[in-house]
Amino acid sequence: MSAGRPGRPVGDWAQTVRLSFTPRRIRDEGETPDYRFSLANERTFLAWIRTALALIGGGFAIDQFLPDLDGTVRAALALATIATGALCAVRAVHHWVRCEQAIRRGEDLPATAFPALLAGLVTVVSVAMVAVVAQGSA
Repeated sequence: MSAGRPGRPVGDWAQTVRLSFTPRRIRDEGETPDYRFSLANERTFLAWIRTALALIGGGFAIDQFLPDLDGTVRAALALATIATGALCAVRAVHHWVRCEQAIRRGEDLPATAFPALLAGLVTVVSVAMVAVVAQGSA
């Protein structure tokens, strides 16, 4: 056991990554679910992708529309926002695969702390932006 999370073998993680790039292989597992569940899972995935795109766009906006901000601070905020968006996109695919597997196997959907992590990262960047704007208007 390893791969960063106790109780989850390395092989499971590697299989999830493989299934991310070959989703047809998911059909080999379990039973075909009611299509509404798979479509709901896909809509959730698309919502995460929209969030990722908004974060990435926000990072570019920080870089482009705050030219008076210290270059190092501007780059740090922009890169943190873009990296959070990239992390969100990668996590969206991973979560989609895990949920689809659970749906097909008739198991509970996997629990994830990622929404709390994402909210924390967005909060940190937002607080930093508030401090930057407050300092700039003083």
